[in-house]
Amino acid sequence: MDAPTLKDAMCAHIDSISAELIEISHDLHAHPEEKFEEHHAHDRLCDLIEQTGLTVERHAFDLPTAFRARIGSTGPDIAVLLEYDALPGLGHACGHNIIAAAGLGAGLAAAAFAPTAGGRVTMLGSPAEEGGGGKVFMIDRGALEGVDAAMMIHPADADLTTMNAIAYHGLDAVYTGEAAHAAAHPWQGRNALDAAVLGYMNIAALRQHIAPTERIHGIFTDGGERPNIVPARAAMNWYVRAADVASLERLKPRVVAALEAGAAAAGCTVEITWRDPVYADLVDSDPMTRLYVDNARRLGRSVVPPDGDNAVIGSTDMGNVSHVVPSIHPMIAVAPTGIGIHTPEFERHAGSAAGDLAVIDGAKAMAMTIADLWATEGALDEAVEAFRAR
Repeated sequence: MDAPTLKDAMCAHIDSISAELIEISHDLHAHPEEKFEEHHAHDRLCDLIEQTGLTVERHAFDLPTAFRARIGSTGPDIAVLLEYDALPGLGHACGHNIIAAAGLGAGLAAAAFAPTAGGRVTMLGSPAEEGGGGKVFMIDRGALEGVDAAMMIHPADADLTTMNAIAYHGLDAVYTGEAAHAAAHPWQGRNALDAAVLGYMNIAALRQHIAPTERIHGIFTDGGERPNIVPARAAMNWYVRAADVASLERLKPRVVAALEAGAAAAGCTVEITWRDPVYADLVDSDPMTRLYVDNARRLGRSVVPPDGDNAVIGSTDMGNVSHVVPSIHPMIAVAPTGIGIHTPEFERHAGSAAGDLAVIDGAKAMAMTIADLWATEGALDEAVEAFRAR
């Protein structure tokens, strides 16, 4: 089956299951679950896959809410990544319900034609993208072994070729001082909150002297017990980001020095614990991106490179995937321009008619890109060669 015929057949298949795909998107949107707790989403997605006669490995890679479904016996193996975790307090304000439903649609369409097209597809249900690094654990446990390329789509306020995803590592800083009565004999105390505040101010000063691609942002998670007790403990959580992992490793010691200086100035100690895993920067496959852009154009979507006004900047464990196999992570519009992800407004759009259209269009654009990688001569080879050259 040639690529154009295969694309038409895949899109028709997605149309035939569109009601089920939209229903699962709405169901996940109505039942948000945070990282590593996505039991409802895991079960619903696996149930739907099994209802088509396919086999699913539930609770895969020693992760209770991960899964894998592999279809086909010969040819290139293309992985479709499904995310379905939600944000604390904001539900699906990152639109992972759309990611899951679109990935399911693309995977099922590819699975329907894998035997006749001479290709393979792997659906990977990946939990805990929001800070848990589910894909990193899955990679370490063999999820990408035998996979030739990988893809997913992510909702946004524009149709973009990629997300500007930078490397990330989180840390916890716990300051320890000595309690004392703040009115009777404060001189007997060592104020852990003062130490943390000084550390925060040091970071604020450091921000002036880091690269424009670098980010440091944090919050206080513990500031003491009562105003009349000199705080013996204070704590903060920080995100440290940089353009790539190498830059991140150079920035991290400067952050540690700033936090430790706060402790030293206040006569306290600080314990710094890095929250693994590290998120790598996202490096898209240009040949695969071109295929996706052409396929999205068939659906009436004009996908453009991000610029200063429409770029979505953040971090994702899909970046780690992109360092193992050729990968793409395009953004698909579900909200009006200017409505950013991780906001209450975006959460509403993720469950809207525009979100439903993104599910179907995203599934079709990815399925057609899989068809190209299977059946367009030289398409996968070009992606692999570009990946190796990078």
